Amino acid sequence: ILPIILLLVGGVLVLLLRGLLAPLLLVLTVIASFFASLGAAWLLFDHVLGFPALDSGVLLLAFVFLVALGVDYNIFLVTRAREDARSAGTRAGMLSALRVTGGVITSAGVLLAAVFAVLGVLPLITLTQIGIIVCIGVLLDTLLVRTVLVPALAFLLGDRFWWPGRITKDQAQGTVPSPEPVAAHD
Repeated sequence: ILPIILLLVGGVLVLLLRGLLAPLLLVLTVIASFFASLGAAWLLFDHVLGFPALDSGVLLLAFVFLVALGVDYNIFLVTRAREDARSAGTRAGMLSALRVTGGVITSAGVLLAAVFAVLGVLPLITLTQIGIIVCIGVLLDTLLVRTVLVPALAFLLGDRFWWPGRITKDQAQGTVPSPEPVAAHD
């Protein structure tokens, strides 16, 4: 099921961003975020909470939640960066996208992490484990991946980030021809 989820998400990102490299990198950031949150949660479960093991359904449910939320935040940031990059370039577009969407993504992520943290205090171990993994994952995704990792990848790659698509001023201006000036008649 996990590869099917990733293929579907990757396919949607390819269609949305009209490229291959950016969607691949964004899916990889979501996977990295999942494994980082799983590792951090495992340390907490093993050394603090004393859970003997993960419930069998926890990994799948946590993965689905974290992929859905991570891709959602990726879409907010990167589609805005793509729009702004058409007129200003990839670096300036990403900086503009961070300014415009950063507050919304951070606020939503912190609030969502708090909601999932509430599951961590329930007496059902499965819900506690899901809540803690997703809480950690959403915080990592919101505060690190979306604000540091994705912009850093875009800065390092420049316009290649959108490969094989291109971001040019002509692309943004070429879709709608500019109207000819109308002469005033007396």
